[in-house]
Amino acid sequence: MQSLINWLENSFTPKMNKINHNVWIVTLKDSIMQALPLIFLGSVFCMLAILNDYFPSLPNFWTPYGWTMGMISLVISFLIPFNLMEKKRLRKQRINAGMSGIILFLIIISPQVIADGEPGFSHSALGAGGMFIAIVAGLFAGMVLNLFGKFSFFSEESVIPDFVRSWFDAMLPIGIVVLTGWIFVDLLGFDVYNAVLAIFMPLQSVIETPWGFSLMMLIVCFLYSLGISTWVLTPVLNPVLLTAIQANIDGKAMNLVTDPTIYSAYLWIGGIGCTMPLVFMLMCSKSKKLKALGTASVAPTIFNINEPIVFGCIAWNPLLMVPMWLQGLILPLIVWLFTKVIAFAPIPTVMFQMWYCPFPIATWLTTGTISGILLMLIVFVVAAAIWYPFFKAYEKQECEREAAEATERV
Repeated sequence: MQSLINWLENSFTPKMNKINHNVWIVTLKDSIMQALPLIFLGSVFCMLAILNDYFPSLPNFWTPYGWTMGMISLVISFLIPFNLMEKKRLRKQRINAGMSGIILFLIIISPQVIADGEPGFSHSALGAGGMFIAIVAGLFAGMVLNLFGKFSFFSEESVIPDFVRSWFDAMLPIGIVVLTGWIFVDLLGFDVYNAVLAIFMPLQSVIETPWGFSLMMLIVCFLYSLGISTWVLTPVLNPVLLTAIQANIDGKAMNLVTDPTIYSAYLWIGGIGCTMPLVFMLMCSKSKKLKALGTASVAPTIFNINEPIVFGCIAWNPLLMVPMWLQGLILPLIVWLFTKVIAFAPIPTVMFQMWYCPFPIATWLTTGTISGILLMLIVFVVAAAIWYPFFKAYEKQECEREAAEATERV
């Protein structure tokens, strides 16, 4: 076990941190995070839309949902190249890059919008359904603008005003982006939209299996137990999860592996790794240190914030890292069993990105059933059973250490 810890500490973690700080990865993460207000607002409108089923006289809340969550991909296609220019210190090119990203995104999705007979702003490609397209368009536009970021048609001694020079200098990279989209999509008739989806859809298909679900959650727990922010997975997981829940809302699928399932309905009670049971155990610990940590972590864990507990006793602690990995392996299989196999509890079909909403309130809002709350309680009990033996071993270790320290002071 010690050799594994040494390898993780000296080899794996530094490499992951290097990836985590890569400018392209950071750009993707920041762009998605900056779009979170729209996602949160969309969640609120989606929840309010449920009221339309009971009170038809109320305004149709799906309309503002379409103008928030329904525009998320359009916004992402602007933010990615915009933020890339910011991080590459090409601030003068930010707006040009953002505009190029939007234009290329719209060029790519246009044939599909026309084929579906949904002109306007209601097509799913503008929302979560086009997230992968937005990422590809945004990255390509950012790459082109980055290549020509310092290019100029004019010498520094030119008497032409700077603002006029910037107009002409921006024409080349923007023109390359637009012409590339036009040539591939219109002249050559290449279906970029479905080609991009075909690349990423296998990932969604794999995740939407019991073993894929379990493996994904194991990776999340594994990285988090090393103190590595799970935001490193945002560029890969968020588009998949958002696309999946949007398909549920549209009635096109019944995907279990979505944000509401993981963070609000059933799985991560108290935060990633289902740490709320551990917090309650720490509160009742015989160790003064663990008792203090548990008491301090109660308020955050109610709102599913578990950084105090993770960095206080789990990260790089083999006695508690192992059960956290087991949570990622076992709990998704339990949720799958009682939703997909037995159909005991419902699969969430509403957009609910408010991960900070306490359980079981969040479970009720996302499932609206007693069976959903019962499944959440089953997950809680199983998580507690996984944590308990490892917690007792850790508690014994800490109590012995505290006793030894007390003896030395005497």
